[in-house]
Amino acid sequence: MNLENLNGYSLYNIGKVNIILGKNGTGKSTALKEIDKSLSIQKNGHTKYITPERGGTLRYEPGIESNISSSPEWYLEQLRQNQWTQFKEQSVYQYRKLEILSLREIEKDKLLRANFNYTFDSVIEKINSLLDKVKIIRGESDFKIHLKDTNEEIKPNKISSGESELISLAIECFAFQKECKEEGNNLLFFDEPDVHLHPDLQVKFAHFVRDLVKDTNFKIIIATHSTALLGGFCDYIDARFDIITFGQKKFDFKSINELYKKILPVFGAHPLSNLFNESPIMLVEGEDDVRIWQQAIRTSESRLKLYPCATETISQMNNYEIEVVKIINSIYDSAKAYSLRDRDDSIEQINDLSPIIRFRLSCRNAENLILSDEVLNNLNIEWNTLKIRLENWIKNFETHSKYEKVREFYDSGFDRKNFQLKEIRNIIIGLTNSEKPWEVAVGQVIGKVKTGSISKDFSENKICNYLGNKIVDNILQ
Repeated sequence: MNLENLNGYSLYNIGKVNIILGKNGTGKSTALKEIDKSLSIQKNGHTKYITPERGGTLRYEPGIESNISSSPEWYLEQLRQNQWTQFKEQSVYQYRKLEILSLREIEKDKLLRANFNYTFDSVIEKINSLLDKVKIIRGESDFKIHLKDTNEEIKPNKISSGESELISLAIECFAFQKECKEEGNNLLFFDEPDVHLHPDLQVKFAHFVRDLVKDTNFKIIIATHSTALLGGFCDYIDARFDIITFGQKKFDFKSINELYKKILPVFGAHPLSNLFNESPIMLVEGEDDVRIWQQAIRTSESRLKLYPCATETISQMNNYEIEVVKIINSIYDSAKAYSLRDRDDSIEQINDLSPIIRFRLSCRNAENLILSDEVLNNLNIEWNTLKIRLENWIKNFETHSKYEKVREFYDSGFDRKNFQLKEIRNIIIGLTNSEKPWEVAVGQVIGKVKTGSISKDFSENKICNYLGNKIVDNILQ
C-alpha cells in the first residue's frame, strides 16, 4: 500500500508494522503528526497519533472524559503535542470505552457470542501477558492494579514507569482496534513507544504488536531511535522499516531481510532482550567454540537459540561471568545466560552463578567431540578405521614433532573421551581424509541433535555422552 501527498509526505510499500528509525531531531515526530492530520481530514478510515511523552497516572479523571466528550478535536490536538501530562488518565478513559466497545461487539456478532472463549476478560489477559509483576483486574467502572504473586492491590502511582507504559500502550492499541473502520486506511501512529521501556520490555511490546495486527484491518507506523525495538520485529514477515534523514519526506519501507538481520547487530539491533532471553548469551573459552556453536545454530535452523561469545581464555571466564551477572541483575527482571568450559582436569560438575547456568563438558576438551561416533560418521569414517590409520601413522612417523603425543594417545588405550587431543587434532582430522573443518563437523552434529535428526543417545562414545547431561537437558531439548 502507498499513500502520497499527505501534507508533503509520502509513504510507499506500507506493511502491517512500519518502523521509521532515526536520531532525535531528524523530524520523525513532525512526519507522523503531519501525515495523521492529512489522513484525519480525508476521513478515509480511522487514524490516531500517540504522543512520545506520555505523563500522568493510571487513574480515572472525570475532567478528561468531559473534555474528550465535548470536544474530540481538543483530544486529538492533545495527542499531537510532544508531551501530554495527563496521557495515562486518558488511557483509563480509553479503557472504559474499550470495555463498552468490546461488549457491544460481542452483542452484535453471533459468532462471538457463541465463542465462550472470547470475552472482555480475554482482552484483559492479553494486557496482563505484557506484565511480569503486576496485573490489572476489572473493577466496577475501570480497573484495579494488583501484584501477581500476592494478589495485593497496589496504587497506580506505585507501579514502575515501564509497567505503567505497557498498560497504557496496550489499552491504546485495543481501543484503536475496536474503532477501526471496515474499509479505508486505519493507521495508528506511535511516536517512540519505547520511552520508559528497557530493551526487554521493548521486545515484549513488539511481540504484542505483531500478534495484535496479524489478523486485524489496521496498520501501525512507529517512529523510534531504538534499535532494540526494531530488533523485536526482525522475525516478523510483515514488518518493514526505513531510516530517516533530516528533512526526509518520502519513506520507502523495506523488509527486514536476511541481509539486514546480519548487519543490524553491528548497530545494536540485536537487543539485550534477545541476548538474555530469546537468544541467551553463552560464554565460551575461545573462537573454536564460537565456530562450533554458530554452526550448531545454523544446522538447527534456528531452533537452537544462543549467542556464543568468546572470553579468549579460561582465566578470563570468571571475569566475564561476573560482568554478565551485573548487567543482567541491573537491567532485567528475569533472564538467563550460559557459560561453557572444557572439563580439562576438573570434575564435570560445576555450580551455577545465578542467573548464569554453567556447564563443563563431560569430555576433556571440545576437540574430544571430534571422536564421538556421530562426528566421525559426519566425517565419513568409522572409529575402527581411524584407529588403524593412527596405528600405521605411529609406525611410519617416528621423527614427527607430535609423535610422542600420538604415542601417548595410543598408550592410553585410545581414550577418546579423556585424552588431551589439542596438540594432535590436526593429525587426527588429516587421517579422516575429510576437508571439512572440525568445528563445522562438530557443530553440525550438535545442531542435528537439537532438531532430532540425531537421537539423544548417552551411550559410550556418543556425542551426548561427551557433552554431558546438563548441556543436553538445558540447551538441546
